[in-house]
Amino acid sequence: MKNGNGIAEKSKASCAMYLRAVHDSLDILGGKWKISIIGALKFGNRRFKELQREVNGITAKMLSKELKELEINELVKRTVFDSKPVTVEYELTAYGKTLDGVLESLMTWGIQHRKRIMVKK
Repeated sequence: MKNGNGIAEKSKASCAMYLRAVHDSLDILGGKWKISIIGALKFGNRRFKELQREVNGITAKMLSKELKELEINELVKRTVFDSKPVTVEYELTAYGKTLDGVLESLMTWGIQHRKRIMVKK
């Protein structure tokens, strides 16, 4: 069916599928910290304390929680090295790296949005 503008309307099933996929993505990546953690790991492997310094304002408890969730969703890999003291390092998995395009799009949009809003002030 077409609307008055000649644009095909999406079926309810297509709309529901689209919205479900967006919500699934936001469930995994949403919140204040996950994108920042992924963004920091995009530039290389990091130890816990390095991540905590780079993700400004995150507490150790919250960083630990977010890293565990990212691990469960196979976006981040945790490696424990047999050293004294024990060293733990985090890195993006190959699957986590599939978010590169998403992050680039968010960054580009964010830059454009900031420029647009700052012009109005």
